[in-house]
Amino acid sequence: MIKKSVLLIIPSKNFNEEEFLIIKTAIEKAEVNVFIASDSNFLCIGSNGLKIKSDVQFYNIHESNFAGLILIGGSGMREYWNNKVIQSVSKRFALSKKPVGAICSAPVILARAGLLSDGATCYPDDKVELEREGVNYEDIAVVAKKNIITAKNPASSNEFVKAFLYELGKR
Repeated sequence: MIKKSVLLIIPSKNFNEEEFLIIKTAIEKAEVNVFIASDSNFLCIGSNGLKIKSDVQFYNIHESNFAGLILIGGSGMREYWNNKVIQSVSKRFALSKKPVGAICSAPVILARAGLLSDGATCYPDDKVELEREGVNYEDIAVVAKKNIITAKNPASSNEFVKAFLYELGKR
């Protein structure tokens, strides 16, 4: 049997290490492979100095290789809000009916990609960015709408990854 694989996209700097570690660990415990994507040719550096090497460059992402996609948050993800490549990748996953998750500051990317037509949540400081895109901000830990899952902050990481894995299991 071929194991499923999930792609985690992290910013090259200032990704949220707590979200990353909780989510990555839970996915691996569910016996799903994890691959990391970033635009860094070297190491990605978390908000507290954790260094991670990416497996895939943005331009090499093919949704057919993965069962799901998660955008990890952190202040560094704000630099990617208008990144057309990540928006396009997110759309391709969503159109393929694969689970797409975003936590903390990352849901803004999904909003700008036009994927959050109903409601969503994100880091409270970024709420105005969701609303600017016409998305109804929901002040709760996790919002799951069809195959799109958004989460508020690091404290919601466990609930978020459970919702994501549930959606992944339906595929």
